Amino acid sequence: MNSKISILVVDDDLAHRTMLKTLLSGWNYSVDEADDGDRAISLVRERPWDLLLMDIRMARVSGLEALPEIRSANPSIPVIIMTAYSSVQSAVEALKKGAYDYLTKPLDFDELRIVMERATEHRRLREENAALREKLKTRFDSGSIIGRSKPMAALLEMVSQVAPSDATVLITGESGTGKELIAEAIHYNSPRSEGPFVKINCGALTETLLESELFGHEKGAFTGADRVKEGTFRNADRGSLFLDEVSEMSNAMQVKLLRVLQERKIRRVGGNVSLPVDVRIIAATNRDPRQEVERGRLREDLYFRLNVVQISLPMLRERREDIPLLAGRFLKDFSDKNRRKIKGFTPRAMDRLIEHSWPGNVRELMNVVERAVVLTRTDYIDDRDLSLFSHVGMNGDFNYHLSVSQPLEEIERKAILSTMDAVKGNKSEAARRLGITRRTLHKKLKKYGVMS
Repeated sequence: MNSKISILVVDDDLAHRTMLKTLLSGWNYSVDEADDGDRAISLVRERPWDLLLMDIRMARVSGLEALPEIRSANPSIPVIIMTAYSSVQSAVEALKKGAYDYLTKPLDFDELRIVMERATEHRRLREENAALREKLKTRFDSGSIIGRSKPMAALLEMVSQVAPSDATVLITGESGTGKELIAEAIHYNSPRSEGPFVKINCGALTETLLESELFGHEKGAFTGADRVKEGTFRNADRGSLFLDEVSEMSNAMQVKLLRVLQERKIRRVGGNVSLPVDVRIIAATNRDPRQEVERGRLREDLYFRLNVVQISLPMLRERREDIPLLAGRFLKDFSDKNRRKIKGFTPRAMDRLIEHSWPGNVRELMNVVERAVVLTRTDYIDDRDLSLFSHVGMNGDFNYHLSVSQPLEEIERKAILSTMDAVKGNKSEAARRLGITRRTLHKKLKKYGVMS
């Protein structure tokens, strides 16, 4: 390790405290002392330790009295309780108040060492992964997010402003626009970057499973719960929790999430003890959150809790100048992965990529390039290698697999009629999506025999 693990021994018995300091120093721990619970509370408020070893019975403030104050000052410090008065009642009470474990005097030194090593395992893992985290920070620098268009420049500026804060962030955008990537960029460029980044898809789990995944559960809380399980809130302590598709939660789960965001405490399923959490929330949805509130699918009070800062991701069709950059990156990545030596795209292939409407956004582009890399038989990907499927996207955008045998007028007619259908007859919105004026749209609707 780069530095010794720091231990605070809290005991009003001088002889026992001295013995422990000698023992722990011999195990290569850095040891400080406190002679009572009130002194321990004061010291924890001044500086962090990696572990507290604290007696229950002390003259002024007992370990059980000091424990809630210590947990409040720094909930990340594991506290091991010691007592010469072994009883189930005191053990349960200590654990309910947040103790990591419970040992009885006279201490079994082998047991003590095992428990301490387990309690400080997070410190070892943090140091072993320091280099990896540095790489991750570099990986998610703004320069590593591909895009030079104006929408991307504005997005990256927003990320650079938001990341250093601890504000809750709501990321909105169509499926495939890269919401998770932006969430990671925010976390790894924040003061919490050395903490965990934990993600969960709220729309992929049933209400019961989602509650267990978020908050954890006690042993015996339900059939199959054969052990205590920490939830993602506790796993993300001192880091960031990414709640993807948060608008897909049931109303009951939204209420429970709102309570956690307000109180910053969670309660495991089947438990009755509130546990503090120190987590930055980054949420995401592929729906319009204001519309979801109006439709009653998203609670307004939860929306305001999540929407401290909102970041809206541009659709790929809104930043077409980035398509060559993205396609080039994916081409290199998938060529390396599949041991192919593809040199690039033909001009016709790149034109097709730029003209496509990309209802599936960046994820669709990635899929198209990967498939082309695998199937092409030449050194360059041609337009014939591209599988661009006709379908309507989540916002009603269209695309057709163009054919040289299809008249241009027919393509235009289908495009206009499909767009009008997608926007439910809203001519202003249809004109915006088609990139023409409302007056031009009016003329073309008449041309194709559509009443306007």
